[in-house]
Amino acid sequence: MNITGTIDRPLTHDPKKQAPMKPSTSEHAGSAIPDFTTTGANASRQNRTREMHLMPEALARAHMRERLHQAEQESRAMRLAVARRMQRRAERASMRARRALAMAVMQ
Repeated sequence: MNITGTIDRPLTHDPKKQAPMKPSTSEHAGSAIPDFTTTGANASRQNRTREMHLMPEALARAHMRERLHQAEQESRAMRLAVARRMQRRAERASMRARRALAMAVMQ
């Protein structure tokens, strides 16, 4: 059985093995713009290089790297805030201890 492919479901996905488009018999000659050569179409299809296929992965890696960097910055900011809070608490405890010592010495 010899089944030809359609535009949506081509017989093969390899552009070199696909049949070139033939002009329609219902259109008058010269009514439309001249057809492009099939070699140009094949060359544009072959332009899909490995780098282009890997672009989404590279974009995802860059996005994750940026999110990790942002998370690290937020973590540093949180640790700094906690450290300052603990320092203020220690200073208050130190002042209470000084006052208690001064009160004990005065009596």
